[in-house]
Amino acid sequence: MNDLAALLPLVAILALFWLMVVRPQQRRAKEVRNLQQAIEVGQRVMMSSGVFGTVTSLADDRARLEIAPGTEIEIARAAIAKVDTPPTGEVDDA
Repeated sequence: MNDLAALLPLVAILALFWLMVVRPQQRRAKEVRNLQQAIEVGQRVMMSSGVFGTVTSLADDRARLEIAPGTEIEIARAAIAKVDTPPTGEVDDA
């Protein structure tokens, strides 16, 4: 019985670590994987390096981005960090 009570704090620390670190990381990895699979031609995206571009074509694990008019680069699909959504709402000209 005493041995079980000694293990209880260790089990609690491990459970807390799993809830605070491992589970959120798994969730983020799943979200990124789903985002990269859902990318379509014509979307404006941001790469993990901070470069923005418009997707012009997609292959299995690669994508071509137009980063400037007439300038295209080929990237790994995994380098896409997020889809850039233009801000909605009115622009204040004041």
